[in-house]
Amino acid sequence: MRRIVLFIFLFVSLSNISGQEKKEIKQLDSIQVRLTRSLDSLLQNTTKELNIIVLNNLLKKLNPKPVKKPHVGWKSFGKFSFFFNQSAFNFDWQGGGTSNIAGNTALNYEFNYKKNSLTWDNKILADYGLTFLKGENFARKTNDRIELNSRLGQRIGETNWNYSLFINFRSQFAKGYSFTKDPDTDETIRTEETHFFSPAFIQIGPGLLWKKSDDFNFNIAPVTSRMIFVDDQFTTTPDYVDGDYFGVDAGKNSRFEFGGSLAAYTKFKIIKNITVENILNLYSNYIEDPYNVDIDYTLNLNLVVNKYISGSFAFQAIYDDNAASGFQIREVIGLGLNYEF
Repeated sequence: MRRIVLFIFLFVSLSNISGQEKKEIKQLDSIQVRLTRSLDSLLQNTTKELNIIVLNNLLKKLNPKPVKKPHVGWKSFGKFSFFFNQSAFNFDWQGGGTSNIAGNTALNYEFNYKKNSLTWDNKILADYGLTFLKGENFARKTNDRIELNSRLGQRIGETNWNYSLFINFRSQFAKGYSFTKDPDTDETIRTEETHFFSPAFIQIGPGLLWKKSDDFNFNIAPVTSRMIFVDDQFTTTPDYVDGDYFGVDAGKNSRFEFGGSLAAYTKFKIIKNITVENILNLYSNYIEDPYNVDIDYTLNLNLVVNKYISGSFAFQAIYDDNAASGFQIREVIGLGLNYEF
């Protein structure tokens, strides 16, 4: 008897569910029919192209794209490049020129951390290049740089402004020389002027960071300390005058400065596969000649041919009266190989 009652109960329940499903199907069919009729009446007097646009927009509203969750944790990116240039002229070439071979390597590595409103951006830049001229006994550098940038940011509310703290370190890999000609033998004479950690610049300071994105930001640090380190072999020469070598006094190997700095960065695409990068650094020493602002501006133009081949144009202008009396200009054009990791 119990089994019969249970069977009847299950049968009634399934019948109700089946009837409810049929009712929902009928309602769905009715809605589809009414929607089709409404669309037909609205779109029958317009062109097919316009109807497609309207329907696509309607589908986008009904099926919005999922919102990407912001990245949390560490994120890294690296790019290694090698550029090679070569020119050759035979004995009978009348247009003038010197045969040469040149190569340049560059490393750009970023490792950044983000969690909620806290960001920590780190970048390592390294460049080194040599050129070999026919008939010369010495190779000449075309580029030599080591640079580390680290910046900690804490966002202020929901704005693009952040409290920040930055550290910047700059130096070079190898010795740097000035070249002159011996008036008697016409041989090339080179004189050492710089080497690793001579000079070396370290800047640190708190400030305010405005960051729209990783490709558009600037940092203002009105309270910045800067240390300049050199080898005292360059400041202990006879007749050395205080400040002649990167502002360092005679017999000393360092110089302390206190001032303010501004760092700005932008990166954008001109057209497909061509990007422009602008890097500007300004520094004013409050202790000595505050209106004599140090300027370091770099323009990088990058052309991506494919995953492994790219072209680049780099222009850099530096004004630092402690190092030179005018602007220092560097320009490099190259086509080479890339490896991203």
